[in-house]
Amino acid sequence: MSSTIRKVSPIDVQDLKAVIDSSELFPSELLDEMIADYFNNPSSEDIWLTKDEEGIPVAIAYCAPEKMTEGTYNLYLIAVRKEYQGNGIGAKIMSYIEKLLREAGHRVLIVETSGLPEFELTREFYDKCGYAREAVIRDFYQEGEDKVVFWKKLN
Repeated sequence: MSSTIRKVSPIDVQDLKAVIDSSELFPSELLDEMIADYFNNPSSEDIWLTKDEEGIPVAIAYCAPEKMTEGTYNLYLIAVRKEYQGNGIGAKIMSYIEKLLREAGHRVLIVETSGLPEFELTREFYDKCGYAREAVIRDFYQEGEDKVVFWKKLN
């Protein structure tokens, strides 16, 4: 078997919850509600991807159009199962998303993350992927937790 990036299907949800749990991003039970529209709305412009390793989903990514913009998407989620981190999987998924968006004529991809010290590796990941630190919104998530906004021009 090999490694592929592909669209998420309903049979992937349990494995993807395990990815989310291993990365400790948010409670994995939220995934069902987050992805429901994608599965049930054939006109959804959301993008949900996974990366398989030996037939098992080990990563998840989700981006969607930014409302009231033209050609701007926001990456809301990217996670790699902990034991697969550090092997370039996240960078491959980012590159894949950028290519998909570029080919569809979209212009910009935005990524938002926490400014807390425990998210420094996450911020460094976006730096390495060529994203510019575009803005910091102080105390956004809660008192003392900033939002750091990254930006990348796609075309």
